[in-house]
Amino acid sequence: MSITSFSFLCFFAVVLFFYYLIPQKTQWVYLLLISFVYFMTSSEVTEGGWYVALYPAAAVAAVYFAARLIDRTKEQRIKKAALVCAVLFCIGLLCTLKFFRLPLPAPMGISFYTLTLLGYLFDVYYEIGTVQKNYGKLLLFGCYFPTMISGPILKYKEMEGQLFLGHKLDYRRITFGMQRMLWGFFKKLVIAERAALIANEVFDHYENYAGFEIWVGAVAFTFQLYTDFGGCMDIVLGLSECFGIDLPENFNAPFLSRSISEYWRRWHISLGNWLREYLFYPLLRTRFFMELPKKLKPRLGKKRAKQLTTFLAMFLLWFAIGYWHGGTLNFIIGSGLLHWFYIVSGELMEPWFSKWKAALHIGRDNRAFVLFQRLRTFFLVTLGLVFFRNAAVPDALAMLRRGFLKCNPGILVDGTLFGLGLDWIEFTILVVSLLILCCVSLLEQKESVRSRLERSGLLLRWIVLYALIFYVILLGQYGPGYSASEFIYQKFRV
Repeated sequence: MSITSFSFLCFFAVVLFFYYLIPQKTQWVYLLLISFVYFMTSSEVTEGGWYVALYPAAAVAAVYFAARLIDRTKEQRIKKAALVCAVLFCIGLLCTLKFFRLPLPAPMGISFYTLTLLGYLFDVYYEIGTVQKNYGKLLLFGCYFPTMISGPILKYKEMEGQLFLGHKLDYRRITFGMQRMLWGFFKKLVIAERAALIANEVFDHYENYAGFEIWVGAVAFTFQLYTDFGGCMDIVLGLSECFGIDLPENFNAPFLSRSISEYWRRWHISLGNWLREYLFYPLLRTRFFMELPKKLKPRLGKKRAKQLTTFLAMFLLWFAIGYWHGGTLNFIIGSGLLHWFYIVSGELMEPWFSKWKAALHIGRDNRAFVLFQRLRTFFLVTLGLVFFRNAAVPDALAMLRRGFLKCNPGILVDGTLFGLGLDWIEFTILVVSLLILCCVSLLEQKESVRSRLERSGLLLRWIVLYALIFYVILLGQYGPGYSASEFIYQKFRV
């Protein structure tokens, strides 16, 4: 049941209606039941069998008993053994179902609930988080149905006070939530589905194209992935807000980033935070990485030795990010090691860049320079996504080679673009929609657009909302004869 389908909207409306009719103290039980119902109607369960539901239940059970044991015992040896066993079980289950290509269906959201549960377990082990003694509540935390679709990855200390406490009917939160959902539908149905047609045409037949045609396809995929994943997040966060539960933001206008490092602070935020907190920093605190700078210092000096140690830890971090997305070389390069190279080379060349900017008297906030930085970051991200989208690295290299071999900017104005999957009307709709997205993203950097609308006059507010509603209804890709695809990012990290 796709969250862009009419059946899901009916499901959500009924669930929300009864949510505020039942006693507040039982609302978490109701959400657990609804999460189970939603999970059991997912394609993985209907195609693979009811036993698929045992996977998340078993992962939660392993983490639950390990956390209880860690909390009760004072012996560090037992604590560590409980932690290691639970981590190996959860990671082993994840790798077996996701990466080893066995004829077993992976349950919906397995990557997200695995990281969510392991984060909770690490917090308990390091004594920075509380222990949940109710298995049902921990099951809800790990398998809360909106997050099973595409995340975000949750932290227990941020969710404990929201998931298990009752919520009163709040008109403002419900309207804000529905507005957020509407914006998500706009991204997914109006932009992502159209951009996908161009991306699919160019990537699937790249040997027929060259020069700017390749880059148009690559840019189309970049926007497709962002509006698809970002639109999904808007819908998920919006529907959860209707229940009175705030989920962590996963995006913050990533294409306004001035560097790759900033981009990854704005893109898939919950994954980046999890990996830094539970992989990168613990890695730097291991004996090997603590002693490595001392061994390198005599040859490289203190600064370079420390820098090289950090770069090595970052290499492992970015390898993990790439592997998490799919486990094959195209993902490891496209969303992992290539970004590691960007960041490391940027760090090494920073002194040179600083001298260059000083010589040209370019200030940090110079508008032209800021625009250049943003375009550069966007281009580098797009390069990585060429590897990400192609099935194999040789295909990505061949496609990039064709993109650089020919300079034909004339295709941007001679009508050639209308042969890449969209006619001129559909292409115009896509461009106008992207401009709307860009304007809203810029406005959001100063203040929430929903808050702005709330303060505006009633007439203006309803004009804007109804305009967006009809824009999605009339121009969205859905309905008889068309089926909006499942969220593309799901296949990269289910």
